[in-house]
Amino acid sequence: MRVAILRRTPQVSFSMDVYADGLVSGLKAVRPTWEIVEFAPAQYPSDKKNSVWLLGLWKYYERYWRYPRTIQKQNADIFHIIDHSDGHLARWLQIKAQPKIVTCHDLINLFQPENIYGRTPLPFVSMAAWKFAIRGMEKADRIISVSAHTAKDVVNNLKIIKENITVVPDAIESIFRILPQTTVKSLRQQNGVSPETLCLLNVGSNHPRKNVFTILKIMKALKEQRLPVYFWKTGADFTSEQKVFIKTHELQNYIAYLGKPDKEKLVQIYNAADVLIAPSLYEGFGMTILEAMACGTPVITSNVTSLPEVAGNAAILVDPMDVQAMVKAVCRLLEEPNYRSSLIEAGLDRVKPFTWENTAEQIATVYETMLEKR
Repeated sequence: MRVAILRRTPQVSFSMDVYADGLVSGLKAVRPTWEIVEFAPAQYPSDKKNSVWLLGLWKYYERYWRYPRTIQKQNADIFHIIDHSDGHLARWLQIKAQPKIVTCHDLINLFQPENIYGRTPLPFVSMAAWKFAIRGMEKADRIISVSAHTAKDVVNNLKIIKENITVVPDAIESIFRILPQTTVKSLRQQNGVSPETLCLLNVGSNHPRKNVFTILKIMKALKEQRLPVYFWKTGADFTSEQKVFIKTHELQNYIAYLGKPDKEKLVQIYNAADVLIAPSLYEGFGMTILEAMACGTPVITSNVTSLPEVAGNAAILVDPMDVQAMVKAVCRLLEEPNYRSSLIEAGLDRVKPFTWENTAEQIATVYETMLEKR
């Protein structure tokens, strides 16, 4: 079988790169005789320097015209569009008799349009293009949803029936694991975090839905209680408004931004932290929860959207806007080492099925079923 994996532009979306890389490696492991071919839009030539407007026009031309025409000419038994934001490709592939599959990771922009507004020169154009793209999923033969919650969003907001959706969860790489204590101690010492201090961690972007401001409010409350806590942030830096809050409430000595670490460094940070705190308002899946669990780090996360189905009974689930509930959860982890140990064990058990081989096996079965129907 020849499977065409239709990717995003490399390095445009880190999470989509992770998904595509994981899926391809998993498919090669579970179906070694298959031919897996990958296609992606071209990157803007690095030797060219033009205005933001010209760059934007080039990207739209590449993504919505040249790249679709290129894949339209390709031959494969299955076409798998790995990101809903490229759902418009399903329209271009309608001339093909072969099955067309799209993975939908979330429909966040429908519910939180601020994720687009403020990030692009022409947000209305970007939103219109995104809506055009996701509605292209209606032309696909099958939708793969990374969570039951996202599948529900698809049914409620697009002309797609639930019978045409298969839920296949994301996975995590084996690099996320428990490291020797010497590595953990060294990293904490380098960042001035004592063994007695409870170190909180948040990983990812700083979009409004990530609810980072609530974490800062938690830190303020914990500081006022004179508890030995510290907060690490990786990924996107704090916003100017958040930095003002940190300075106003004199939290500078309790908070550190650790930049955008590579994968190996991120694993070390997960191990060195004591708690992952992820009070997101909306997640299509919630990869960082599983990454933390695999590294033996307890998790406090939200009781909304897809997060409860990902976390299962292996995390503390709270209302993402309830600061006091999260303060209480942090205090419990600080005061009850046995409870913390039980969460760690539950987390390690929880992540075991979330491998790319398992994900790829389920998706490969979808491919085979679609071809049998043909």
